Amino acid sequence: MKITYLGSAALLVETKDTDILCDPWLVDGAYFGSWCHYPPREFEPEDFNDVDYIYISHVHPDHYDPATLDRMDTDIPVLIHDYRWDYLRDRIENQGFDVIELPHGERTHLQGETHINILAADGCDPELCGNFFGCTWYDDQADTFGSTQVDSLAVIDDGSFTMVNTNDCPYPIAEQPCRQVKEQYGHVDLLAHQYSAAQFYPQAMGQYSHEQKLEERDRVIREKHELALNFIDLFEPDYYLPFAGEYVLAGKLAHLTQYTANPPREEAREFFLEHVDRSKHEPVFLNANEHIDLTTGERSKEFEPDDKEAKREYVETVLAKRTFTYERDPHPTLDELKALIPSAYDSLENKRTTIGFETDTHVLVPLVEDEWVDIRMNGGGYEYTTSPDLDYLADTDGYVVLDTDDRLVRRLLDHDDHAHWADAKIGSHIQVYKQPDIYERGLYNCMGSFHA
Repeated sequence: MKITYLGSAALLVETKDTDILCDPWLVDGAYFGSWCHYPPREFEPEDFNDVDYIYISHVHPDHYDPATLDRMDTDIPVLIHDYRWDYLRDRIENQGFDVIELPHGERTHLQGETHINILAADGCDPELCGNFFGCTWYDDQADTFGSTQVDSLAVIDDGSFTMVNTNDCPYPIAEQPCRQVKEQYGHVDLLAHQYSAAQFYPQAMGQYSHEQKLEERDRVIREKHELALNFIDLFEPDYYLPFAGEYVLAGKLAHLTQYTANPPREEAREFFLEHVDRSKHEPVFLNANEHIDLTTGERSKEFEPDDKEAKREYVETVLAKRTFTYERDPHPTLDELKALIPSAYDSLENKRTTIGFETDTHVLVPLVEDEWVDIRMNGGGYEYTTSPDLDYLADTDGYVVLDTDDRLVRRLLDHDDHAHWADAKIGSHIQVYKQPDIYERGLYNCMGSFHA
């Protein structure tokens, strides 16, 4: 079995009889254009048209990337978990692919001696995974906070080797299915696991100073690294490959890259070498398009750290000049936005009452022409204001400001082209200001439904 690291969560798994492309985000521009790769990729989606299967773990754009699939052969079958809701399946099928939905925890034969087993990562907690808004496609349909099953992990075995791909599944959310895998398979040759934070925090916290963002960045990185140790302890793999959630920001957000909880891979390597016994579990760090052969343990090329100065220059001179998808839209008028808000509020209010959430905290969204919408999360409706007294609100009910480009606000309110508040947040397009600086899960959960 050969494992090729392609970047972020994208892997190519080649057994003696089957090739499986996992989570192919292979082109720049996920999350409305803000997420990009570094170093720039030297391969194209079409280069992988000879694979036998594509496995997509979940719906987030750095795993299910429509732009990548648009350039691939639609004759390749796509494997996904049989989720309770069909949002992911429907979107992939609309691109012309045949989708094979696999039930939770069933080892499924592919061809030759190769099998795959896809398990849902259950027990959703948006605060733990960093997705404050939750996953909107789920939140629109669910009536409780309970199980979401919006992510999955995969086990691939070929009779000789077993590899586990946990992609974005965070510990301890995925602990139960991981223990199920360990009990079923026993020995794991290679574990590919998350180690960084694919989220907007802290770079999009508008109220934080430069120093606060750096401090929180380092804290989150350390937290993610320490959580990753649990996966290694649980699976006891021969090899472990930290991956997923790797990106740099583009366009007008490029300057925020310095604050993302997305450490240079050489720094992550130092952490794991310090905290994991190399005689028992060997780390695998690969540059893009390089591989490890599990038969021999040999790498195609020794890992080379990125040149920090070259990376900085690339971000500043290339990526910073790019535009986002919504920046090509005309600016909306105030009347256009106001026409969408009544039905968006009804959707939000339906969600709020369904899950039984209530808070006095005001949610304020700037519109255009210095006008804001002030949304109550206690059934009190909404109102328009031109000068919200944030100091007063901070001393009384509290507030959350969600500030973004008015063109993106229109897309989010209109639900245009699958525009979701969650994706705008993960892409760092929303600057968040809040007092008190606390996390109210239900508030963001409801805001995910604030669309017409």
